[in-house]
Amino acid sequence: MARPRPFHRDDPDREPLIGNVKVTRQDWLNVALDALVSDGVDQVKVLALGERLGVSRSSFYWYFNSRQDLLDALLDHWEKTNTAALVQLAGAEAATVTGAVCNVFRAVVNPALFDITFDFAVRHWARRSGAVRRVLDRSDALRLEALTAMFARYDYPPVEALTRARVLYYMQIGYNDADLREPIEERLKLVPVYLYIFTGRQPQPDEIVDFTRFARTIETGEAP
Repeated sequence: MARPRPFHRDDPDREPLIGNVKVTRQDWLNVALDALVSDGVDQVKVLALGERLGVSRSSFYWYFNSRQDLLDALLDHWEKTNTAALVQLAGAEAATVTGAVCNVFRAVVNPALFDITFDFAVRHWARRSGAVRRVLDRSDALRLEALTAMFARYDYPPVEALTRARVLYYMQIGYNDADLREPIEERLKLVPVYLYIFTGRQPQPDEIVDFTRFARTIETGEAP
């Protein structure tokens, strides 16, 4: 079996790690995240990660007390990236509720803001760990609270705000889980209808134009 290609450092512009090179804490987190997403939590093992990085285990213990310490750091990273991004964008200013939902859409189409594969990996992990399940439940609650507050800002009654938030959030989770591999242009065609269904209000043309431009720049790898 071929050895995996050495994992890139915390700076993706630098060369892959080869040989006895000092690595950073972020290097260990990056390769651990890759293993979690690709192979599941059982494959997040110190020895295997060290082999991928091309360093000894002593490097690991410079930054982490134990494997559990690394796993805790992964969960903390997930909360500070995926959950924080969704909460922040749900609270971003927008002239209309459809514009606000477009802000949320920006998170879920941009892996730099919201890594869908990381989210799936944590959800799968939570099925096997009560402690991780508690972290997941806390994050889900924070996300729903932010989305509910978003709808409430546009004068939806409390129960309706909560219900619309749940529809938006759980639809997005299910949509991602379906892994439709839908071409971006097909998905973008439906955005105005999705916005109307989620909010009960017609979006403004400039909102569609702005979001479409953003989504296309993400798809092509250009800076938004």
